[in-house]
Amino acid sequence: MSNPIWSVDEHLEDILAAVRPLEPIELQLPEAQGCVLVEDVMVEIALPPFDNSSMDGYAVRTADLEGASEEFPAVLTVIGDVAAGSDGLSGDQTVGPGEAARIMTGAPLPAGAEAVVPVEWTDGGTGGGPADTMRAHSHAPQDAGGEVRVHRPVAARAHVRARGSDVQPGDLALRAGSVVGPPQIGLLAAIGRSTVKVRPRPRVVVISTGSELVQPGEELAGGQIYDSNSFALTAAARDAGAISYRVGAVTDDADVLRATIEDQLIRADIVVTTGGVSVGAYDVVKEALSAVGDADEPGSGIEFRKLAMQPGKPQGFGSIGPEHTPLLALPGNPVSSYVSFELFVRPAIRALMGLKDVTRPTVRATLKTDSPLSSPSGKRQFLRGTYDADEGTVTPVGGSGSHLIAALAQADALIVLPEDVTSAEPGTVTEVILLR
Repeated sequence: MSNPIWSVDEHLEDILAAVRPLEPIELQLPEAQGCVLVEDVMVEIALPPFDNSSMDGYAVRTADLEGASEEFPAVLTVIGDVAAGSDGLSGDQTVGPGEAARIMTGAPLPAGAEAVVPVEWTDGGTGGGPADTMRAHSHAPQDAGGEVRVHRPVAARAHVRARGSDVQPGDLALRAGSVVGPPQIGLLAAIGRSTVKVRPRPRVVVISTGSELVQPGEELAGGQIYDSNSFALTAAARDAGAISYRVGAVTDDADVLRATIEDQLIRADIVVTTGGVSVGAYDVVKEALSAVGDADEPGSGIEFRKLAMQPGKPQGFGSIGPEHTPLLALPGNPVSSYVSFELFVRPAIRALMGLKDVTRPTVRATLKTDSPLSSPSGKRQFLRGTYDADEGTVTPVGGSGSHLIAALAQADALIVLPEDVTSAEPGTVTEVILLR
């Protein structure tokens, strides 16, 4: 009895049904970057926490500047400085009629003041023409007696950031399911949160197999090639949001491969192998993992399948080790390996993170090509392409060969030709998976 042929959708559904989001943990903000929040974060303080100046200038009363101009400036007495980080003017000082306080960006608006005039609207206390900067603190008038000439009137609350104008206590800061990126970390820090509860970034171990593989930088001997898959897939895992570890190529020895995988399980939430899953005499992954299941655990072990897709027909999936760590075994040809990662491994990583949208975005685009594209009957084909969002077109890059890695490096999309399509004419509208 021959093995059944799995569809792409069936294989992905099987993987996602077996992958569970990682357990939440509390992390410090720097370690939470790239993780997914598991609970809503509420605001406990107002932002900003006090009325403050958005400019370097002078805190004033608006009535004192009515009718002010360069020809007839309003002359105000400077009663002191308000610096960022201070709590206002010293003692019980307030800005009274005919008075002003020098104020720096971010400093609290002193009592009595109603607005801020930028320093460029004044003489900066020099007695000359319009200033373009504040005088240094050590050279500025600190006590009553110093004067500033203001050349324009100002509206109430001008250049003042109101308390709570960003967020108020009780507001929702971030919703559960949000990815914690740099702006989110900034907001969390601004509202005083030092830790958040998140699902950690999955740890992905990538292992390439093949005695013919040599590490980049070493000399090639006859019959050898450089190990590119482990580098590409480790980078792809990182791009998907994971912490990724690359293991140097393992030779075609089943015992060595099993031992290598077992050693790596301590730091793996998911294991990805590439190569050795077909039907050749040296397909070591298949040999090493076909009988690793636990008889007492239904569903454990690795199942090797044939999928109705091109490239990427041979695939393996299951779990391994005492923690039943998911393992995806991908083909060894570079394009097959990468396409398989995008279709199956990336969604698994995103599912471990607890994200709802686990697959790449797709669009419909018009095929831009000089001649029809052929596709094998009964298989879903994934061709490399470049997508033009402005024109709504996609152009094939390179051929259909699963070894054509140079074309893959130029592509930013996968052109999807369904199982029932054997020829796609120029101008055909088809599904496109966006890779960037």
